[in-house]
Amino acid sequence: MESIEQLYTEAIHLLKDLIRTPSLSREEDGTAAIIRSYLEKKGINCHQKGNNIWCYATKYNPSLPTVLLNSHHDTVKPNQSYSLDPYEPLEKEGKLFGLGSNDAGGPLVALIATFIYFHEQQLPVNLLLIASAEEEISGKGGIESLIPELPEMSLAIVGEPTLLKLAVAEKGLMVIDARVKGRPGHAAREEGLNAIYEALDDLLAIRDFRFRKVSPYLGPSKVSATILQAGSQHNVVPDVCTYTLDVRVTDAYTLEEALEEIRQVVKADLHPRSMRLRPSRISQTHPLLLVARSMGLETYGSPTLSDQALIPYPSVKIGPGDSARSHTADEYIHTDEIKEGISLYISLLENYFSHLIQTNA
Repeated sequence: MESIEQLYTEAIHLLKDLIRTPSLSREEDGTAAIIRSYLEKKGINCHQKGNNIWCYATKYNPSLPTVLLNSHHDTVKPNQSYSLDPYEPLEKEGKLFGLGSNDAGGPLVALIATFIYFHEQQLPVNLLLIASAEEEISGKGGIESLIPELPEMSLAIVGEPTLLKLAVAEKGLMVIDARVKGRPGHAAREEGLNAIYEALDDLLAIRDFRFRKVSPYLGPSKVSATILQAGSQHNVVPDVCTYTLDVRVTDAYTLEEALEEIRQVVKADLHPRSMRLRPSRISQTHPLLLVARSMGLETYGSPTLSDQALIPYPSVKIGPGDSARSHTADEYIHTDEIKEGISLYISLLENYFSHLIQTNA
């Protein structure tokens, strides 16, 4: 078994290799190759679909529950405010700079190190690692494409920069296209039914709308009107007005429930673009939460989306780094955060495995 110090050293080297290799969403073939090569050199049998890499710590045993360790290796585009080369890892004053170092390279390499630590140990679970693609765009070629091929999971630990706090709930996202109908007419005469004015009633209702249920972790869900379109000629009363709603849904609702509440206050026909990015929540009685409390881990609700939205199983989000640094110029992570992340991941899983063994004894 490799020591935490050795795993940390290798994790930093791996992260530097990943930073050097551009991995924009849907273009992660280079980082996928690096991750797969690194794991296979450790004697780990890897599978690949698209740019997603996954592997089991030991031979899969269908009689055991499955625990997933997941983080992503795609990045957003570097913004124009970078003063450093985003693809040149720079270690300085305890920080490692580079695109994707914080989101989510640090959590990813810490989870990989944790997976290697447990590799070949006798575990009470099937330990599954997924380094996923297309997370930054919630792409269908990311982790969602693997779910039908994998066993049901009792727990997923998603690696994202959370300052090592445990996110036990996460907001989902629903984008709704709304269509209000009127009747066309000449603007100079009292003709037609102006769809813009009809839509105004809806927009005022949306402005003042409050969802009935409130999440204890994430507070109220929120709906915002973000796009409005109508008309094509100045002298024609528009017969159609469309608007777009951005809906951030907490764990207090399913997307279907949130949609129904909105439908009750508007006259428009509402058409969700997708029902994929669902809010998530883990039960307060889940064994991992019991373990986390015993360790004194701080829990919270996360307003940001991750692959949690596409994992239909109990999940939490935790990792080294700070979400506030994600997608910023000259992105960085403290190298000590990665070491602390590896240690915490290992401790959390060891305590979780001990709890399972004691419970099933």
